[in-house]
Amino acid sequence: MSKKTVAVVMGGYSDEYVVSLKSGQLIYDSLDRDLYDVHKVVILRDEWYFLGENDKKYAINKGDFSVTLDNNEQLKFDVCFNIIHGTPGENGILQAYWDAIGQTYTGCDFYQSALTFNKKDTLAVLSKYGIPSAKSVYLRKGEDINVDKIIDELGLPVFVKPNQSGSSLGISKVKEKSELIAATEIAFKEDDEILIESFLDGMEVSVGVIDFKGETIVLGITEIVPQNEFFDYEAKYEGASEEITPARIDAETTKRVEEISKRAYDSLGMSGFSRSEFILMDGIPYMLEMNTNPGFSPASILPQQAKIYGISIKDLCGNEVEKALNKFRN
Repeated sequence: MSKKTVAVVMGGYSDEYVVSLKSGQLIYDSLDRDLYDVHKVVILRDEWYFLGENDKKYAINKGDFSVTLDNNEQLKFDVCFNIIHGTPGENGILQAYWDAIGQTYTGCDFYQSALTFNKKDTLAVLSKYGIPSAKSVYLRKGEDINVDKIIDELGLPVFVKPNQSGSSLGISKVKEKSELIAATEIAFKEDDEILIESFLDGMEVSVGVIDFKGETIVLGITEIVPQNEFFDYEAKYEGASEEITPARIDAETTKRVEEISKRAYDSLGMSGFSRSEFILMDGIPYMLEMNTNPGFSPASILPQQAKIYGISIKDLCGNEVEKALNKFRN
C-alpha cells in the first residue's frame, strides 16, 4: 500500500503563529513515517510556502493547494493536518477554502470552526443545551460604552476580552470602574467585537476532548494555577502558571465536568482536537470558551493530558489523519 502524503499546515496571521510553528513541529515529528510521507507547509499573511530539503521554500499554488518542486514535479497532499491557531486556521476561513478546492483536512469543518471562534455565539448556542456561562455584555467598536450601566449589571471585577481571538490576547481583568475604558481599547485592538464578562470566583480548569476511534473522550481535566491575575498569554506560553493534571477535584465534580465537556463537544458537532476552559464555582462548571485548534507544543496541555490518559502523540495524530482520509472515502 502506498504511503499517504500529509502536509502539516502551521503558522497563521495572528501573533499565535509562533505557538503554531512549535505545535506543527511536534506533529511533524510524531506522525508515523511507515504510513505517511510528511511535509511542512507554512501559511503566513505575506506568503504560503512548502518547506523542502534544507528548508528550501517553494510557493504554494493557491488554486489547488499544490506545490511545484524542482524538475517541475507537482506535489498534491492527501491530507492537510491543520494546526494553525487563530486566523485563518481556527476560524473557518482556511476550511472553507479547502472545501472549495476539494482538499481533505483534519479537525472540524468550516461551520464549527467559525462558530467556536466566536465566543458570544458559542456560549449562546451551548446555553440551549444547559451549559452555563458568566453574565456578559457584548459591544461593537464605535458603540457608546455606558460604564455605570455595565458595572451595575455585572459588578466588579470584570473580564474584558476580544470576542474572536485566541491565546488570551487582548484580555484584561478590571477591578476599578476607572479602568474599564482602557481595557476595552486593548481588546478592540484584537477584534471589532468584545465581551465584558462578570467575574467567576473559582478554579479554572482546561478540558481536552477529542473523538478517538469513533468515541468522544475526555483526555483529562487540568487545573490552572496562574501566577498572574488570570491565565493570560504569559501564563499559557511562558511558564507563568502551574498546570496540575488531573485537577484536584472530587469524583462527583470530575464526572460533572466530563459530562458537560462531552455534551458541549457533541452538541456543536465537533471533530478533532478541542480544549474547553471552565471556571468551577460551587461544583458547577461555567464555560469560558472552546478552542478547536489548541496549542500542541510539547509544553501544551493537550499533549500532557494524552500522555497521562495513555494515548501516544503518534496515535493521537495518526487518528486525526485516518479520520480525515475515511471522511474523504465516505
